[in-house]
Amino acid sequence: MIKLNKIIILSLFVSTLFLGGKSMADDKKDKIQMTLKDGVVVIETRPDVAPKHVDQIKTLIKEGQYDGVVFHRVIDGFMAQTGDVEFGNSTNDKFNLSRAGTGGSTLSNIEAEFSDVNHGRGAVSMARAQDPNSANSQFFICFNDCSFLDGQYSVWGQVIEGMEFVDNITRGEPPADPDKIIKMEIID
Repeated sequence: MIKLNKIIILSLFVSTLFLGGKSMADDKKDKIQMTLKDGVVVIETRPDVAPKHVDQIKTLIKEGQYDGVVFHRVIDGFMAQTGDVEFGNSTNDKFNLSRAGTGGSTLSNIEAEFSDVNHGRGAVSMARAQDPNSANSQFFICFNDCSFLDGQYSVWGQVIEGMEFVDNITRGEPPADPDKIIKMEIID
C-alpha cells in the first residue's frame, strides 16, 4: 500500500511538472497591444530570452510612458524606432523632435541580454548606444530580415498581429510629421 501511494504521488508530481510547467511558461509570455494610427499591433514578449528588458518595458507601459511617443527614426527596409519617453513623448512639455532618440526614462539602463533569436521581420529589439549595457526605453521593430544585428541587440518581443500597420509608419530620421504610439498596454 505504501509503495502504491508513492507511485501515485510520484505520478501526480511528474504530471504537474510536465503539464503545469508548460502553462506556467505560456503565462509568462505577455502580449502587448500597441495602437497606431492605422490599427492595432500585437507583440508577444520574450521573457525567456530577455527577462530584464521585458520587465522594464512592462513597467513603462503600466506607467503610461509610451502613450504619445513618436517614431523618431524609421528607415525603409530596415526598422522603425521609438520609445524615447523623455524627449519623444508628444504629449509632454519636454517633447523635442530634434532631441528624440537621445533620451530614455527615469529607470536605470539594462544590462545586455543578447541571444541567438533572429532579428527577422517583426522582431522587437532594444535600441542602445555604443555601450552594450545602455538600453533603457527605446526599441525598434524590424521591417525585414536584420540578422546582421543578431547577438548585438536584445530581442524582447515579436509582432504576431498587425505588422501591416508597422509597415505604414512614416519614414524619416526624424520624419517631418512622425507617427506615434497612441496607446500601449499589456493585454495578456
